[in-house]
Amino acid sequence: MPDYIYLLENRLSPSQQGALQMIREAAREAGMTVFLTGGAVRDLTSGSPVRDLDVSVQGNALELKTKLQEAGAVLWGEHEPSQTLFARFPGSVRAEISSTRREEFPTLGKPVYSPGSILEDLRRRDFTANAMALSLNEGSYGLLMDPLNGVADLEARLLRLVSNYGFLEDPVRLIRASRFQARLGWELEEKTKARFENAKEENVIAQLSPYAQGYEVEEIVHEEDGLKILKVLEEQGWMKSLFPAWTSAKADTDLLASMREVLVHLQMQGVNPDPSAAQAQLLTSKLAPKDLTTLKQMFVRQGFVREWETQEERAKELGKRLTGKEAATPSAAWKLLTSVDPEALLWLGLTSKTAAVQARLKDFFSVWPEARQKIPYALMQEMRIVPELEGYQELVKNIFFELIDGRLSTEEEMRLFLEPYSPPAPPPPVSIRRTRSKKSAEKSRELRDEDDEELVEGRAAGDDDEGDEDVDSDEESETADERAELIPRSVLRSVPQLVDEPVTLQQSTERSADHESSAPAPKQGLSGTARIDETLKKTESPVRPGAAAPVKDEPKPEVKPASKTPTKHATAIKHADTTEAKPAVHSPGKAAGHPVLKAQAHKSTSSPAPTKSLAKPAPKSAAKGAVKSKPIAKPSGKKSSAVKKAATKGKVLIKPKVAKPPVKAKPAADRVGSAAKSRAAGKVSAKSSAKSALARKKR
Repeated sequence: MPDYIYLLENRLSPSQQGALQMIREAAREAGMTVFLTGGAVRDLTSGSPVRDLDVSVQGNALELKTKLQEAGAVLWGEHEPSQTLFARFPGSVRAEISSTRREEFPTLGKPVYSPGSILEDLRRRDFTANAMALSLNEGSYGLLMDPLNGVADLEARLLRLVSNYGFLEDPVRLIRASRFQARLGWELEEKTKARFENAKEENVIAQLSPYAQGYEVEEIVHEEDGLKILKVLEEQGWMKSLFPAWTSAKADTDLLASMREVLVHLQMQGVNPDPSAAQAQLLTSKLAPKDLTTLKQMFVRQGFVREWETQEERAKELGKRLTGKEAATPSAAWKLLTSVDPEALLWLGLTSKTAAVQARLKDFFSVWPEARQKIPYALMQEMRIVPELEGYQELVKNIFFELIDGRLSTEEEMRLFLEPYSPPAPPPPVSIRRTRSKKSAEKSRELRDEDDEELVEGRAAGDDDEGDEDVDSDEESETADERAELIPRSVLRSVPQLVDEPVTLQQSTERSADHESSAPAPKQGLSGTARIDETLKKTESPVRPGAAAPVKDEPKPEVKPASKTPTKHATAIKHADTTEAKPAVHSPGKAAGHPVLKAQAHKSTSSPAPTKSLAKPAPKSAAKGAVKSKPIAKPSGKKSSAVKKAATKGKVLIKPKVAKPPVKAKPAADRVGSAAKSRAAGKVSAKSSAKSALARKKR
């Protein structure tokens, strides 16, 4: 379904839109509703040229006469019984403004009119394609009213009678059917065609009213191709009823063809005359003067007859102005030709024999329009003169006038002419983009934040896994996690030189597991302490010269074979035996007395094999000679202050190792640091277990 608002705004010419606006304002001031009806809606919807405007108002249309004249309309005539006005608006727009009404036919061909609604007005019309209306009112603008489904017949290109007795009630509809067929190329609907033939045979055309007769005679000259319509009506026999003296033989066919050529040239230059007066003169050029006078008296638009009769005089006056000082320059002649009466210009171009006038018209039609191609649109774009600027169209028109007058022939002249119209250049855009360094810093900060989050999540996941293996309770699992966390921290505090970056608990545990997975598996049936002692014996190396002799391990008590799953509970032992202390070996540039550093120093000086001896510095309590063994109380979910103090005093809490799946091999530097930390932790655990057993035996 078409958008009728779009059609009203785009299919109608600017002059036709202006005429509709005048009628709407006059009807609104008079308190009337207004509709576009009849052939205008049909042509608007079907795509045919809209030749004239049919407007219906709910009220007396004759009351709008004064308001329309004040708005600029010229009244051509009126029909009081049907309350119809005929007017011509600026731009050569013909309009018919009528009141909505009902029609009754007590006598054939003689209707009786009475006021009615818009729907009643549509139902009294001739064909369904003409029985449609578009609202022009504010609240319903563009609303289509089609009570008889005229859109369907319009799409099918069919003429269908609104009433089954349409041809009998008003015989003028027979002439309209033939005229619409010739103009539109449509066909009569099957039943309508049968009724048409029946009415023609019964000679109902003899009942044609004088008003309808004059109306249809005048409509011939208002057609786009009047000669074609005249021939069709003559063939159908309708001209005998309309005006027998008027036939196609009375027309000047040569001038009619020339008139169409001049009309096309004018339309190409933006001049749109109404050719009705010129066509009426040429269609009746061979008609006898008496018959011509009678024919003019039959027309219902007597204002049109006056225009027809005065067009010759108006054309001569225009020819004098065109050859005078008023049109001395091409630009002045152009302005004159585009502002005068277009109907007079059409007749002048068709009938003038003056050479100067013909030369001016030739320049207007073909020479001057070529200057439009020389308008410097590219230069205007370069100088920032774009169509969006105010007054752009007026500037283009002025350039055109300068070109046809020959005052702009070079690019320098054009640039100089356009310079006052060139707007200033816009300021450079302000960049608010951040620098690259800031972006990089923020990106690296985001990456570090993501790594920290992943580390926290990984640590939490590791704690959960260990808690699942605990057989006692959640508190014991948390205690084991806290004890295990003390091992890598104590090693890191004592060996800061071997660590390039902080090592987290998860990384330290993975490295220890990696080292253990590469070592040979312990013998079956040995407990955790026995396996540690055996590993310690294999890893100990001879004592360097000058170092104190190692202390022999005391005999260990028998230990029952441990289960496959090592126990989760570790025991912290305070070391106080001064006899087991070994002298520290100092290495330049390293922390003195540290077992891992001693091994590194021995590896670099004496032996090619790695040194794995471990010496533990004597604690401060060794001078007192007291040996104490005290189990550590089970801490709560949070780290207790006792555990924190034990970590600061050098106490080492050992968490039994749990076999984990092999992990991806670490770089060489990481494996060396991990192995050193693992050996240190293993030896400390072995010494603590041995001393604990010795203390129990002495008791």
